[in-house]
Amino acid sequence: MTAPADRVTQILAEWARERPDLDASPMGVIGRIHRIGLHLTDELTRVYREFGLGEGDFDVLATLRRAGAPFERTPSELAASTMVTTGAMTKRVDRLEGAGLVSRRVSEADGRGRVVQLTAPGLEVIDRAYSRHLENEERLLSGVSEDDRAALARILGHWLADVEGTGRDASLD
Repeated sequence: MTAPADRVTQILAEWARERPDLDASPMGVIGRIHRIGLHLTDELTRVYREFGLGEGDFDVLATLRRAGAPFERTPSELAASTMVTTGAMTKRVDRLEGAGLVSRRVSEADGRGRVVQLTAPGLEVIDRAYSRHLENEERLLSGVSEDDRAALARILGHWLADVEGTGRDASLD
């Protein structure tokens, strides 16, 4: 089954005409993923804004929510989970604390450390935002069959593990 014509198809045809000596086929995958990523970011952040959140804010609140009760993590755990620097995390937490969505306190385990915790309003916001986020993701995938979704998840999971260097040799499974 061939992919329907899109902007990347046109770009590939132009490169084939202009540089037939080069194999531009990787662009068929990378170019489409890149363009889809740009569209998805726009669509996802639109939902976050409905709740007064930016993409990073949503990420922090969701990371705290996923931790389970009492919905807390250290700033370094948050930074590692969201893949930002501790300095960037401090700015995010400052903003969320100012909005009353998280609080900071001294760690009971280590008096020098801090813990970031969802507040009751933060829990309410992330639960509503996450529900809306999943509805939005379902809408964005509505044109993709269940079988294709499963295949995409599998393929992209293997590729991401390879790109991030976290993949394992499948023969070990």
